[in-house]
Amino acid sequence: MHPLRLSTSLLLLICFTSAIIPLNSLAPEAAGATELISNCTPVPYPFGVPGVALKGFEVACTGTTTADRTKKLPFANWTQQLTPSLLLQTGTYLIQNISLQGQVRIYTGPIYQQCYGNGTEMLTRGTGWLNLSGTPFTLSKNYTNFIAIGCDDVVMIETVDGDGKNGSKTFRSGCVAFCSNSSSRIDGSCSGLGCCQMPLPGPGGLKSFDLNLYKIPNMVVNRLTNCSAAFLTAHDEFSFKTAYFDNKDYFNSRGGDHVVVLDWAVGNTTCAEAKKDVNSFACQKNSQCYDSPNGVGYICNCTQGYEGNPYIATGCRDVNECQYPETNPCTGRCINTDGGYKCDCPTGMTGDGKKEGSGCKKAFPLDVVLGVCLGLVFILAMAIFYYYSRLQKRKLVQMRSVFFRQNGGWILQQRLASQGIDSTTRIFTEEELQKATENYSENRILGRGGYGTVYKGLLSNQQVVAIKRSKLIDESQVEQFINEITILSQINHRNVVRLLGCCLETQVPLLVYEFISNGTLFKHIHDQDFLPWEDRLRISKETAHAIAYLHSAASFPIIHRDIKSSNILLDEKYTAKVSDFGASRSVPFDCTHVTTLVQGTLGYLDPEYFHTSQLTEKSDVYSFGVVLAELITGQMPISFDRPEDLRNLATYFTSLVDEGRLVRAIEPHILKEAKLDELHFVAHLARRCLNVKGEDRPAMKELALELEGLRKAVKKRANDRSITEREWFVQEIGSTSSLISEVSESSRQYSLDTELLSTIRHPR
Repeated sequence: MHPLRLSTSLLLLICFTSAIIPLNSLAPEAAGATELISNCTPVPYPFGVPGVALKGFEVACTGTTTADRTKKLPFANWTQQLTPSLLLQTGTYLIQNISLQGQVRIYTGPIYQQCYGNGTEMLTRGTGWLNLSGTPFTLSKNYTNFIAIGCDDVVMIETVDGDGKNGSKTFRSGCVAFCSNSSSRIDGSCSGLGCCQMPLPGPGGLKSFDLNLYKIPNMVVNRLTNCSAAFLTAHDEFSFKTAYFDNKDYFNSRGGDHVVVLDWAVGNTTCAEAKKDVNSFACQKNSQCYDSPNGVGYICNCTQGYEGNPYIATGCRDVNECQYPETNPCTGRCINTDGGYKCDCPTGMTGDGKKEGSGCKKAFPLDVVLGVCLGLVFILAMAIFYYYSRLQKRKLVQMRSVFFRQNGGWILQQRLASQGIDSTTRIFTEEELQKATENYSENRILGRGGYGTVYKGLLSNQQVVAIKRSKLIDESQVEQFINEITILSQINHRNVVRLLGCCLETQVPLLVYEFISNGTLFKHIHDQDFLPWEDRLRISKETAHAIAYLHSAASFPIIHRDIKSSNILLDEKYTAKVSDFGASRSVPFDCTHVTTLVQGTLGYLDPEYFHTSQLTEKSDVYSFGVVLAELITGQMPISFDRPEDLRNLATYFTSLVDEGRLVRAIEPHILKEAKLDELHFVAHLARRCLNVKGEDRPAMKELALELEGLRKAVKKRANDRSITEREWFVQEIGSTSSLISEVSESSRQYSLDTELLSTIRHPR
């Protein structure tokens, strides 16, 4: 038994899944490759001839062709053509192939063998070992086995990890080959019967180990062969045959046919350390560096998407993944890019386009998707809008119901029903009145009063109307509003403003009247707007008829309670229209008066009503007398320009008439235009209306007849010859006898409606 120390090197490839590069398929590299000689297969850099290759990767040309080796010829006969051989310290070793991923496969040469002659004589042939000390190579633990062939042989391997000093570790491995009889050996099996195998000991590749091969004592007589052999071989390069024992020349003829795998790495530092020296760093463009798993050196590999030799400047070239249909990674169109590729699906299809991905699938038409989405959005929007509209309408109905009750709508309905009034008043919507007034624009305001604002409006049928919008009201004002609607619902007279409709379902109530274009009588009297005497007589007559109608001809007797010049409107023909019935009261037929809270306008207010709170028809007569005084004098009902005791026009006018000084107070242009006896007649009518006691005042029916008669007499006189104006006598009352007779005659000819004629001398 002869111990033999073998020194080898190993570099384990990180990813051995890539194909090993056979020598006959390696093309010469553009830079850094070495063409050895014309009849020698080229090798890739970092391998090459001395002076060109990296240190430790030198090769030479020797050996035979690959074709000859497949014929299993003896090593001595491999002489036909040169092939590369790896130069190691122990000699040259033919290279089977080189992988740029960190491995080289070589032929080991003659195997180590022991044969016994006659007796105990032992013959040893071959060395079979590599001396890889100081080289970048190690035996690959993952791809190399140790094989022993013989009968009753034991083989032991021992290796030391480290320098053999403190801290070093020893690893051992071994196997036994038995031969009980020839039939126990099986072709292809190397599990202990004539053949045994073991992996290399230790955690990684081997740099050195001790080998012990010996026979088991006392088993010599049973041996079936007198030779034993031990050798290293790649996993896929050896298969045991029982014929090896029958062929006595086997060990000689198979001496150079075993292949071992060596791992290799560049340098003796890690990638991180090697990168610091740019000039010596072996990895080139488009490549990556990997640390050797054996802990010594590094290897380079082209990055993904590139292929070639990572150790030369232009060695890693872009892989055209789209070049060949069988390797095309795309199901659709393949577009090659630098270091990669891109898959593109045809028009109308979606997906990543990759065979190993989602591929290309027919896309759902975008227009259909868009149409469906828009349809769903539209339906959802319509549903939301419908729900919101219904909700808003419900809220609006509830709110209008609250406003209707708040503004006295229910009370109005009950009052009209209790009085048997069949109202034809139109109900307007808030939207109609907002549109008619341009949302209650300031430009549409006709006037403002204590109870609200009056706007000029234009309805959708182009009818011009006046819209009275109340202020925010309390319960007392609600009563006035309802009262005005109730009163106007009973009235149908040409000299009373006509109520067209109302809107009570708003925050504040709204009343719609016919539009009276020429404003108020107050404006024409006091704003120095010339109003002829004849028109003044006609306006007073029309007003008297309207009030007489309220007192005597309406469904229920009505007391206006706020007769004044600002409540007498004039239309385009200056026809009088009595308005504003918010303070009016209905009086039962069997009552002469009603007791109420005093309400009216200062200067027009009946003093008897003021002191007693008993409202009668004569209260309207008193107020009408003040209007007649205004028409004659043109003066304000209350004026601070007069003495304190005469600031009230009624008091001032009464004193003038009683003292015979009326001419001093008559408006100048009226004095020039009217006849004195006409002025005297009207003045005495006004004076009678202004009596302090109501029973001394005439009824409105009587006033209407007398004013009608006066107006006819004036017309008749205008047709007669002109009468020379006489001097004003001290006793004015006596100067009007002729006019009174004319008025009386005209009054007898005047025909009022039947009811007025029948009650003219019988006031209620």
